Order: sequence, then structure tokens, then C-alpha cells
Amino acid sequence: MSEMQDYHSRLSDPASRKFETFSYLPAMSPEQIRAQVDYIVKRGWNPAIEHTEPQNAFDHFWYMWKLPLFGEADVTRILAEAEACHKANPDHHVRLVGYDNFKQSQGASMVIYRGKTV
Repeated sequence: MSEMQDYHSRLSDPASRKFETFSYLPAMSPEQIRAQVDYIVKRGWNPAIEHTEPQNAFDHFWYMWKLPLFGEADVTRILAEAEACHKANPDHHVRLVGYDNFKQSQGASMVIYRGKTV
């Protein structure tokens, strides 16, 4: 039987904090992020971009960047909005969410830019 690994995510160490499933893996390359956005679009989910200060990531609602991109199928446009959010809020975490209309829930959620930790 294999041993379970502790990921050492601690409140006392902001750089170690984990957000969503993908944060337990190595950082995604731009091509891998593009593939995730393409997956969201192909599933028919509505992409949305959210951001927040790193110290508020766990106990506050995240701010919505504009409205969700209802029906947007252009991956380049979605990534451009995420980058615009990051440029406007360089110290914030920026998260991409794919909302599933049928299930009325998030189908995907991932932090694609990490803000500066204190």
C-alpha cells in the first residue's frame, strides 16, 4: 500500500496555500491553460473571471471581473479578459470559472494567476 503525501499547505505560509484541484500540480503552462479554457468552451459552460487579494482568498467571496462571458466561444478573447484582470489587479489571485448551466454549478475552477503573498 502506498503512503499518503501531505502537501504542507498552511495558513502561516501564504506561498504554500492550495486553491482548487490544479494547485496541487505543477503550475500550468500557457498552452495548458488554453487547453483548459478550450475544454470549458467545448462543454458549453459559461466562463467567468474572478479575483481577490491573497489574504482574502479563503474567507471572502471573490470579486467578479465584469459579467460572466455568457456564450463566449473564443478562447483567445477569454484569455485576454483574464490577462486584463491580472494587469488591473497585479497583486490579486485571478481565477477562471466555467459555469455549467444544466447542473447550476461550477464545472471547472482554477487559479491561473497568483498574486503576491505577504
